[in-house]
Amino acid sequence: MITFTIADERHIELLMAIRLEMLKVVNSLPADYEYDSAFIAATRQFFLNGNQTTVLAMDTEKGTSSDAVIGCATMVYVEFMPTFSHPTGHRAHLMNVYTNEAYRRQGIGKRMVQSLIDEARAKGCTEVSLDATQMGRPLYKSLGFTESDSCMFMNM
Repeated sequence: MITFTIADERHIELLMAIRLEMLKVVNSLPADYEYDSAFIAATRQFFLNGNQTTVLAMDTEKGTSSDAVIGCATMVYVEFMPTFSHPTGHRAHLMNVYTNEAYRRQGIGKRMVQSLIDEARAKGCTEVSLDATQMGRPLYKSLGFTESDSCMFMNM
């Protein structure tokens, strides 16, 4: 049975395990890839202190170990100066969406993301942005996301 939970500090090791698994898969890193300790520390601090909500999907038949975490999704909340399009200034960025390969195409990712969208709406957010992989695009389109060519950015 798959259950969903909003992660908190009690789940930090589970959060870290699924995040690092996701990064290896998405970035085609080898299974034995070693992450930089500063990256690990910053990620841990963000989960503990960042303005975010993370949903974990767990296979309860596997218990509560890191092997039981089969998916995650994170909504990061940001504040901007209010504009006519976004009068509250509350916006959100969806990231860290991942479902373990053995559990894909079962609606798990959709359920995690929809719960975060619902929360963002309840918090008064007027926009949710994301960076999508090719694999994730159909999911996001099914939830109402549209592609935009109006955004520009600069990597620093």
